[in-house]
Parts: sequence; structure tokens; C-alpha cells
Amino acid sequence: MLKMKLTKLVAAAACAAVIALPAQAADRVYRLKLAETWGPNFPIFGDATKNMAAMADKMSNGRLKITIDSSNKHKAPFGVFDMVRAGQYDMGHSASYYWKGKVPNTLYFTTMPFGMIAPEQYAWFYHGGGMELMQKVYEPFGLMSFPGGNTGNQMGGWFQKEINSLDDLQGLKMRIPGFAGEIFAKVGASPTNIPPAELYTSLERRTIDALEWVGPSLDLRMGFHKIAPYYYTGWHEPSTELQFLINKKKWDRLPADLQEILRVAMRTAAYDMYTHSTHASSENWAKMKTEFPNIQVKTFPAEVMNAMRKANDELLAEHAAKDALAKEILDSRKAYREKSRVWSEISDKAYLDSMSN
Repeated sequence: MLKMKLTKLVAAAACAAVIALPAQAADRVYRLKLAETWGPNFPIFGDATKNMAAMADKMSNGRLKITIDSSNKHKAPFGVFDMVRAGQYDMGHSASYYWKGKVPNTLYFTTMPFGMIAPEQYAWFYHGGGMELMQKVYEPFGLMSFPGGNTGNQMGGWFQKEINSLDDLQGLKMRIPGFAGEIFAKVGASPTNIPPAELYTSLERRTIDALEWVGPSLDLRMGFHKIAPYYYTGWHEPSTELQFLINKKKWDRLPADLQEILRVAMRTAAYDMYTHSTHASSENWAKMKTEFPNIQVKTFPAEVMNAMRKANDELLAEHAAKDALAKEILDSRKAYREKSRVWSEISDKAYLDSMSN
């Protein structure tokens, strides 16, 4: 009898433990650490990470906590890829084209010169196969990548002298990352990449002759308009998308509901950054023109634009010829741009043209 009672008690305890497991799992708090390329309290870019973390916390009822380390803490603004890959951080927020030196095919998921505008590129990511291609690039490194916020069409940069011909670009030292830097090099300029915190000083001290950053949304805060009067319109980054990186092993350890919450939080934060950037550019451009009426908005002359487009086409062909995956990505981008651009031209462009007339 005693043995039977003990057996029943053990069975009852086991059943109670099994019943309690879902409740315990539901109460568990998962903590992730995110490294961002930007400095502390960096507007718009840094807001995207804070918004994402806050949404994930709220939607998970406190079960998903994300701590953000800015570049002043981890000291490696361009080291986010390696830190997340190694598991030093669970997540990262940066720009995919910063890794082109180590993984060239990451280049194509930020933006491309003469490429898609933001609505077209978002459609490509979510409906045209862009996400699948991006994962194909990052998967071998144990990483997952998600769109992390768009700046919209970026300006072509701040110049201390006017660009009237290709001759004016010869030897010109300019901070310009990504594929656009390769194009500038091909037409005779000398591109470089510099961390955000060093940009103003580099331009002021003439270490560089020109730079591109984003647009009025962020350029006003940086103060470039005080030391470089020529502000050129864009061609090189028509839809600059930042990225959220996630260590795949860490992702796999998250329950399915928290994975979905994180996915939704990242996607919402990315779109919020796009609208925030549009708003800030409108507000800041009005302020810049009022306080600094001598700013001269310029468009690169036809000679320069034609040379850069030619260089772009040649470089794309070289990249595609060397790498089958690069060709697959570039073919996908080109086909989607051509298809979506027809609609963009008879909708948004036609509307803007009608308004200006």
C-alpha cells in the first residue's frame, strides 16, 4: 500500500511539473544585447533601435529585453558584423555596405547608385525576393539580416568647391562608402570611409575635400553647411536601408512567439525611421535655408553624371562576372527596378510633374 501511495504521489508531482512548464516558459525573460554603429543618442538612426527595443518589450509583456550599446561603449563602429557573428553581441544595427570589404555581396542590400527608390526597394525586399537573397548572403556566417530603417533619397554631398566638369573630380578626397565609392574612384576621385564622429573635423581641416552623409534630416546636426557651401543632389543612394543583424544561434533559442514579436518590432521600427527621416529632412531643410541662405543646391553636370553612370554599368558587369550570387542579386534588383519604375513614373513622378507645372 505504501509503495502504491508513493507511486501515485510521484506521478501526481510529475503531472503538476509538466502542467507548470508552459507557464514557466511563458514567464521566462530573454535578454539580448545589440551593438550599433552610431554614437549615443544619435538621432533617427539611434531612435530606430530604441523604438524597436521598446516595442519588443511591450509586445512581449516584458519577456524580451534588448540592451543597446552604442559605438562609444563597444569602440568598434565598423566592427558590428564581426561582433554579432562571434556572439559577442546578439544583435547589431548598421549598414550592410560597410561589410563589402569582407563579404562583397552584402553591398547590394543597403542601396545602389541609380537604383530603386525606397518604396520600390521595400517592395523588392518583402515581395520580390530581396529578403531571400539577403539571407542567402548572410546565412554562411551564422547571421540573419532584416531591413533596419530607410533614409529615403540621400543628397550627393557637401563640397568645398563647385563641380563643373570631370576635371574637378580628379584627386578629390571624398568620404563616400559603398559602391558609390568605387564609382568615384573609377572617374578619378579618391574615396574614403570615415566614422561619423570624425566627419566634421576631417572636412574642416581639409583632410577631405567633400563628403556625403545623409540629407537635411541628419546633416543639420553635423554642421557641414557651415564649412562647405555646395550641396549636391543625390544619385548614389536613392533608398539607403540600414540593417538589423541577428546571431542565428541566438535567434533559434528564442520561442516562436518572441521570434515573431522581434520580427514585427524590427519591421515597424524600420518603417518608422523612414517616415521620421522624411519629416526631419523637411523640417531641417527649411531651417538650414533660413539660417544659412548662402547654401547652394547643385546638380552634377551632365558630363559627370554620364561618366558615373558608365562607370556604374562597367563595375556592375565586373561584379556579376566574378560571382554567380552577385549576378543573381543584381539581376533581381535590375528586373524589379525596371518593372516597378514604370508604375513609379506614371504615379508619383507624373503627380509631381503635374504639380510643378
